[in-house]
Amino acid sequence: MTATIGIVAGEPSGDKLGAGLMRALHRRYDGLRFAGVGGNAMLEQGLESMGSMETLAVNGFRDPLLKLPGILGLLADLRRRFLADPPAVFVGVDSNVFNLRLERMLKGRGVPTVHYVSPSVYAWRRGRVKRIGRSADRLLALFPFDKACYAGTETEIVYVGHPLADAIGPDAGAEANRRAARHSLGLAGDKPVVALLPGSRIGEVRLMLDSFLEAAGLLLDSIDGATFVIPCPSPRVAEMVKKSLLEWPQLPCSVHPGDGRLPLTACDAALVKSGTGTLEAMLLRRPMVVTYRLGPLTWWLARRLVHTDFVALPNLLAGRALVPELLQGDATPAALAEKLHSELDKSTRHPDHLQAFSALHERLRRNASERAADAVAGLLPKANAMERGT
Repeated sequence: MTATIGIVAGEPSGDKLGAGLMRALHRRYDGLRFAGVGGNAMLEQGLESMGSMETLAVNGFRDPLLKLPGILGLLADLRRRFLADPPAVFVGVDSNVFNLRLERMLKGRGVPTVHYVSPSVYAWRRGRVKRIGRSADRLLALFPFDKACYAGTETEIVYVGHPLADAIGPDAGAEANRRAARHSLGLAGDKPVVALLPGSRIGEVRLMLDSFLEAAGLLLDSIDGATFVIPCPSPRVAEMVKKSLLEWPQLPCSVHPGDGRLPLTACDAALVKSGTGTLEAMLLRRPMVVTYRLGPLTWWLARRLVHTDFVALPNLLAGRALVPELLQGDATPAALAEKLHSELDKSTRHPDHLQAFSALHERLRRNASERAADAVAGLLPKANAMERGT
C-alpha cells in the first residue's frame, strides 16, 4: 500500500528533526512517499521537494515582512497542491507561523495534521494555545515543560523528547572525543579553543557576528594562545563569515563548513546564540555564554510580547540560571568576553560544575524519532497493512 505524508520544515534544525522522523517511518513501512519542503537531510531521506527551505528561513519580525511575497506564494502553492492530492497525514516541523497556518487550512479540509515542536507558548501570549489546537490534531513536544502549557485544553500532546539527546551519547564530550575533534579541525590539542556560534540564518549572523568577533579579540588579549572556530552551516553564512574575518587578520579563527557539533566537541567553551546550539553545548557538557540580539524595533516588540525568565534552553530546562545569558544591550563585546573568561576559568578550577547537564540529558533522552513516528503512524490509514514485512 502507498501513502503520502506531507511534511514541511523551514530551517536546518527542523530539517534534521524531519529527516529523523522520515527515517523512523521508512524503517516501519514500505511504500511511504514524502512530499513538501525541507533541506538536504530530508532530501536524502527521499523528500519530493515542493519548494525551497530558504523561503522560510526568517528571523525576528522584520525578515518575515521583507520575504512576505515569497512566503505567501509558497503557502498558496502548497495549499493548492496538497488539497488537489491530499496526503494521508501532514506534519509541520517547527516554522510555527507558516506551518500552523497551513495545518489549519488542511485540517479544515479533513487532512490529519501533526505539529512537531511546540511553539514557545511558555514565553508568549497563552492565547496561542487555543489557536494551535485549531491547527494540529496532535502536537509533538520536545521538552517536558511544554506539556503543562496545554493543561485544560483539548490539544493532544505527546512528549517525545529531543532527538539530539539520543544522537549525542552521555560520553560524546569526553576528552578522547575532544582531542579527535581538534585533530579533525586542525586545531592544536593543548591550547584553549572557543567555539563561536552566531547562528545558522543570514539575518542572525548579520546581527551577531561583529560582536562575537570583537569579543574573541578581547578574549585573545587575556588568554594566551586561545584559538577560535566558527561553524558555517551554509555557503552563504561561510561567505559572510570569511568576509568579516578579513577585518580581523590577527584573530586565530578557522571556519568549519558544517554544523556546530564538531566545533562544540572540540572546544573548551562556547559563545552561542540562543537556540538549538545551547542544547547541543549542554549535551556535550561544554561551558557556554548564551546571547541574543535583535533589531531595535524587533527587540522593542519582543520585550512586550515575551514573558519568560530565561531564553537559554539549559536554564529553561533546569528552571534556574545554569549558564550566563547576555541579551541585546547587555551583550557588549566586553561583557561577552568577560563572561567567557569566567566560564573557562570556572571549568578549569571546578570541572564538575556542569554535572546538572547530565541529569537534563537523561530527561530528554527518550528515543524521540521513534516516539514521533509512533504518533504520526497512529494517524495513518490502515497502518497495519502498510507495516514492513506484513
